[in-house]
Amino acid sequence: MKRALFPGSFDPITLGHYDIIKRGVKLFDEVVVAIGINADKKYMFSVEERKAFIEKSFQHQPKVKVTTYEGLTVDFCKEINAKFILRGLRNPADFEFEKAIAHTNRKLSKIETVFLLTAAKTSYISSSIVRDVIRNGGDYTVLVPDSVAIK
Repeated sequence: MKRALFPGSFDPITLGHYDIIKRGVKLFDEVVVAIGINADKKYMFSVEERKAFIEKSFQHQPKVKVTTYEGLTVDFCKEINAKFILRGLRNPADFEFEKAIAHTNRKLSKIETVFLLTAAKTSYISSSIVRDVIRNGGDYTVLVPDSVAIK
């Protein structure tokens, strides 16, 4: 089975993430969306809310699994037998940042990183922009899947 891990904080999932996952399931037998837990980071949404947003978005896609993890991404890949890490790239800055991580991961393991360019229509969206729009009362719904609902 070709299993890919798509790691991130997904605080919250955006239309950019959604696009990468949808395209990833065409390339892999399974895409595991893995919400990384970092105790030092302040999140807008709880891990349970983030997991629910993603699960609801892909409830009719059996090739998408959602989980959480702590520690090194390559260690988690080994634990779940994922041979690939899936990442989305929005711009050259993303590429430089992700390239360094991919090289490090290859040094630590045999896991390959596969990069997909984000769709032009979602390339400007980031979770931090979405959080800023939410904090300031803007219409965040145009930036996220329908599953993301603020209470």
